[in-house]
Amino acid sequence: MDVRTIDVAGRRLRLATTAPSPGTLPLLFFNGIGADVELVRVLAEELRAFGIGIIVFDVPGTGGSSSPAPLYRFPWLARLANDVLGALGIDGQVDVAGVSWGGALAQEFTRRFPLRVRRLVLAATSAGTFAFPGRLTALAKMLSIRRYLDRTYLAGIGASIYGGKVSRDKALLARFNGALRSPRGSGYYLQVLAGAGWTSALWLHTLAQPTLVMMGTDDPLVPVANGRVLAAFLPNARLVTIDDGHLLLLTSARECAPIIADFLGVSALPHQPAAAG
Repeated sequence: MDVRTIDVAGRRLRLATTAPSPGTLPLLFFNGIGADVELVRVLAEELRAFGIGIIVFDVPGTGGSSSPAPLYRFPWLARLANDVLGALGIDGQVDVAGVSWGGALAQEFTRRFPLRVRRLVLAATSAGTFAFPGRLTALAKMLSIRRYLDRTYLAGIGASIYGGKVSRDKALLARFNGALRSPRGSGYYLQVLAGAGWTSALWLHTLAQPTLVMMGTDDPLVPVANGRVLAAFLPNARLVTIDDGHLLLLTSARECAPIIADFLGVSALPHQPAAAG
């Protein structure tokens, strides 16, 4: 990935991109809460084998981006994302993807800028407030920033909050643990507040874009029932379940990439194998 810092709307944002093949739209990717661009690297490499380029930026207050405004909501972040596209010289359509918290932001972006979005990918996410809750013990642990600050703590609780493959493979959890970067100052909690009370349930039916909903079958945070709700209320959606947990796009990147590529209408490039590992 090409990782750099750019000025957008008066803020310094850390941005990562991979170049799409000619004729392929870039994929604007919204990360999970507290996550930075490095966590997308594995998925980006797998998608690169299909000629799909990713655009992902650290939300203000996370990763290498500057501190955020005192308070913000999803509409503000959606406008910021549109400004990012403008700063990159992208005036036309993109495909959009989001995971978990970022899946909610992807829905908001699509609502606010429908002409920008050709296709939408939603992973391990929900309609917000009106959603099937995850396990209370897992959700409670997500409210704390401690898992970013204490690697030993995350090693002990990671399996219980993320489920899926990391609950069966300590090496995968260690790899994820090593890639985490602590949010800056109050950045994490401002992200929590940005989604507080938010819901797409009242307007999901207005999102006409073809949508792929991807859910892990063992997700303690966002049960697969939420994916069924999204697929039912979105007018042009289909649901795919993966035998994994909340981190499915990372820990099952090799399995997820071809599904996403097929949905976006692209096929593997000749002599360009997927990334190893």
